[in-house]
Amino acid sequence: MSKITHIDETPKLRRLLDRVGELTAQGHKPMTLLAVCPNSPAVIKAAFRAAKRNNAPILFAATLNQVDCDGGYTGMTQEDFVRVMKVEAARNHFTGPFLACIDHGGPWLKDIQTIEMWPYEKAMEGVKRSYEAALLAGYELIHVDPTVDRFLPKGKIIDIEVVAARTIELITHIENFRKQRGIAPIAYEVGTEEVHGGLADMSVFNKFLGLLKEGLAKNGCADAWPCFVVGKVGTDLHTTFFDPAVAKQLTSTVARYGSFIKGHYTDDVENPEEYPLSGMGAANVGPEFTVAEYNALEELEAVEDQLYAEGRVPMHSHMTAILKRLVVDSGRWKKWVHGNESPDDFASITPDRQRWLIQTGARYIWQKPEAVAARRMLYDNLSLNGIDAESIVLSTIERAIDKYYVAFNLVNLNALL
Repeated sequence: MSKITHIDETPKLRRLLDRVGELTAQGHKPMTLLAVCPNSPAVIKAAFRAAKRNNAPILFAATLNQVDCDGGYTGMTQEDFVRVMKVEAARNHFTGPFLACIDHGGPWLKDIQTIEMWPYEKAMEGVKRSYEAALLAGYELIHVDPTVDRFLPKGKIIDIEVVAARTIELITHIENFRKQRGIAPIAYEVGTEEVHGGLADMSVFNKFLGLLKEGLAKNGCADAWPCFVVGKVGTDLHTTFFDPAVAKQLTSTVARYGSFIKGHYTDDVENPEEYPLSGMGAANVGPEFTVAEYNALEELEAVEDQLYAEGRVPMHSHMTAILKRLVVDSGRWKKWVHGNESPDDFASITPDRQRWLIQTGARYIWQKPEAVAARRMLYDNLSLNGIDAESIVLSTIERAIDKYYVAFNLVNLNALL
């Protein structure tokens, strides 16, 4: 990347948030930015189509499992990811803001680091290399999340002082690298919605913010104060009710520091319209779009079944059977088993739970060669009969995305930027 000689000292995301604040002050409905987790090529395509139609900004929050130096499970490096975004924006004639972001960037939050039990120094260095690649690729936001320590005794929560110290160390590293390379300032996100991060209790939450402010200032990084602090606002992997009262308390707390609360686990939330009313700055949505993609493929395979029975397609794709086998073989489903379920015997789990595990885990195997080939055969079979299968899949994902654009009051925001 060529060196930038004139740097705009305000990150793009901060400028966007400031403009949203101005519009709200002028009487516009309050807004919450939408961050889509790019867990498949189809989701990225659908997100740009939805952003274009709604005339609204789009953030992409990619975990290091999804996109990283090793390609992640999407097969994309950070540079690939930004290139794909630019191509899709051009394809859709989308000229509004779109931002590449790291989601949950921290030690042991990339599966291989946990599986291989990387020591602390190696895990931290691995994360720093990922940050550097993201900066060079053009990312606009990095979520610094050192809230996991795989070497703590089971049941022990990481001390908030340790979380703060590691957060400060990582932000300082990013800032030093950024300045050395002449890269424009970026935005930051800190904290986690998980209880193990220690930010669920308000006293601990406030202590973390105080330690972070003091430490960043001491390291000469006061200007790198985070735009977003992740808050525990009632939602998690198995709950879907957003708690407006808790959210308002958190948003008022971080507002004193010039930050906004960002919600995670927003998938299938029952009351998304409450996010902007509670002052939420942004919200991440991801697995819901994988489920939408899976369900669309399942419905299309039912059409293929009928066409096959009528002799109108040459071979069956066996789409869902292949997806099930690949998810089970991946072992990724094991991290979501309930206490009464065996992580060693998928067949013993109830059919409803099996389906949920496959739907949710499908994002890890979309790009496996067998899955890609099955999808291609399914699409070709339906195309022989005048059905545009890819458009149906994308439209299904888009409907899920549209819901958040409307609920978060983002429709036509680009016209006001």
